[in-house]
Amino acid sequence: MKRNVILVLIMLCLVVYALYSNQGAEFGGADGQAEAAIAEISPGYEPWFESIWEPPSSEVESLLFALQAALGTGFICYYIGYSIGRNKGRTES
Repeated sequence: MKRNVILVLIMLCLVVYALYSNQGAEFGGADGQAEAAIAEISPGYEPWFESIWEPPSSEVESLLFALQAALGTGFICYYIGYSIGRNKGRTES
């Protein structure tokens, strides 16, 4: 128990440090950074693919990203739990 408390405190200290050390920083997405890098390397670059559907706002885009992450996490956790249960069933029988 004591070890877990120490680990949680260390994790909280790291999170607080990361947030306070970058107070004025913009947390831009990877898409924007990639677009800027491509424009710097090759200013005349034309994208060869357009999105089929653009979300109406950045909030909807964030919601869809969070939903995708939650579904992926749920699938991974389900698989891990299923594997552990299957292995326990094999060892008990």
